[in-house]
Formats: sequence, structure tokens, C-alpha cells
Amino acid sequence: MPLSGNRSAFLFGSCMNTGNTEELKREFLCIAPDVTLGQGVKLSKFINLYGCEIGEESKIGSFVEIQKNARIGKCCKISSHTFICEGVTIEDNVFIGHGVIFINDSYPRATTAEGNLQTEADWKVEKTVIKKGASIGSGAAILSNITVGENAIVGAGSVVTKDVPANTIVAGNPAKVLRNIEQVLAVTK
Repeated sequence: MPLSGNRSAFLFGSCMNTGNTEELKREFLCIAPDVTLGQGVKLSKFINLYGCEIGEESKIGSFVEIQKNARIGKCCKISSHTFICEGVTIEDNVFIGHGVIFINDSYPRATTAEGNLQTEADWKVEKTVIKKGASIGSGAAILSNITVGENAIVGAGSVVTKDVPANTIVAGNPAKVLRNIEQVLAVTK
């Protein structure tokens, strides 16, 4: 049941957008009215979406938060417990494992130099791009101002501190290139 004055709700099962986006948004009250959902999007329970865009046929797992000005492409899978912050763009056919964290500020602070609590006016969003066909392993942390290249694979638990070249496998803390991917799988959609 919805809590008074709160947009969240306890939800059971999952739902698929079969065309009636407004009905889907009403059923999942933790989805703000400014969210854009593509055709065939599959949403699990206990999600928090606001001001974002999710492309058609993508699947969002339980306990995922996607903030405003984040974009998820078509045919993506976002696994449970993942946090996608403002400024993140995930292109088509991307896999994001469980508990992946994206960061959009290189030098986060709670207060200004004067000691006041920071507002949106006190910092600038730093963008991150995950290119088409990439895969991010569970528990990875992706720092800001990063591009993960097309078809790249980031190993579970990695901390990505710099750009990842296309068609490579990286892992570790900090993530380092392990090898190139010799046979690139064709992404068909």
C-alpha cells in the first residue's frame, strides 16, 4: 500500500510495459511521472525511478535506483541492487550485474567551503558512458568521467578509474586490461 505523501509502494511480482505506460506508472508508485519507458520494458518490484529514460525491451531488477537524466538503451539487463546516478548513459544491449555502483562526482562533499549543506548549484554532474554490448560484472564501481567501450567486459568487483577500450576485458582495483576479446559476438538488435 502507498504511504501517505510518499511515492513508494510495496510491490510483489514484476510487470511488463505492454503499451499502457500510464497504467504501469500507477501500479508501480515508485516510478515518477517524468520517467520514459519503452515498449516491452520489464520492471521488478521495489525499484525507484525518476526523471530517467529506459529503452524498449530492457529489464530492470529489484532494488534498483535510476536517477534523473540517466538513460538506459534498448535490450539492456540491469540486475538487482544497482545504483545508476544522474549523468550515466547506458547504450543498447548492455548487461549490468548485481550491485553495480555508478559515481558522478570526483570530489564529493556534504558541505560548501562556508559550511552550508551543498545543493545542486554547488557541484557539476560528471558523465559516464557504457557503450553498446558492454558487460559490467556484479559489485563493480564505475567512477565518473569514464567510457566503457563497445563489447568490453568489466570483471566482478572491479573499480574502474579510467576508460576501458572496446573489445577488452578488465578487472581489479584499479581495473586493468587483462586481454583483448578475440571473437566479438555480434549484437543483433
